[in-house]
Amino acid sequence: MADITDIKAIIYTEKTLGLQEEGVIVVQTTPRMTKNGLKEVFKEYFGIKPLKVNSMRVGGKVKRFKGVEGKRADSKKFYVKLPEDAKIESLAV
Repeated sequence: MADITDIKAIIYTEKTLGLQEEGVIVVQTTPRMTKNGLKEVFKEYFGIKPLKVNSMRVGGKVKRFKGVEGKRADSKKFYVKLPEDAKIESLAV
């Protein structure tokens, strides 16, 4: 079962700040998080029922450091549409 510790970050870029004006926030999570799991987390911890949730898998990049090859961790991104009256205090920019 998913919980709040599976959420890594809320992404703040020029594109996501534009989406926030439309009521959509972008959340980066661990790959094991599901749409229903994210909805449960929002209901339990923030008291908000998302209207719509879209997900996207993001593969980790392969990087080299001093000739040694390594790979960054995989993650998931979720686009969460919130109701108009919903506000999350920790999202204030």
